Amino acid sequence: MKVEFYDPPMCCSSGVCGPGIDPVLVKLNDAVLALKKQGVVVERYNLAQQIKAFTANKTIADLLHGNGKKILPVTIVNGKVFKTGEYPLYEDLCKELGIAPLKKGKPMTLQFG
Repeated sequence: MKVEFYDPPMCCSSGVCGPGIDPVLVKLNDAVLALKKQGVVVERYNLAQQIKAFTANKTIADLLHGNGKKILPVTIVNGKVFKTGEYPLYEDLCKELGIAPLKKGKPMTLQFG
């Protein structure tokens, strides 16, 4: 089981940094931690830092060529495009992967503010 996220340009690999943290990225980070805890291979690629990953994947390169950066983020589940333009919910990823969402022991990102 594998999930790949092709992120728009961000300041860091998770986007969970700086003074104005996007709550969507916090939820995504929590989902990534939970999926990894469940044995799912999760990879994230940031357009600002890993351009080769975008050009090496023909599907992603074609999506970008046809739609521009507005298509990002793109989520690929087990080699197939699952969602474009926004991040999926953890529960939706679990459903697509055929696994049950964690009820207990789900890792949570600490927020300071």
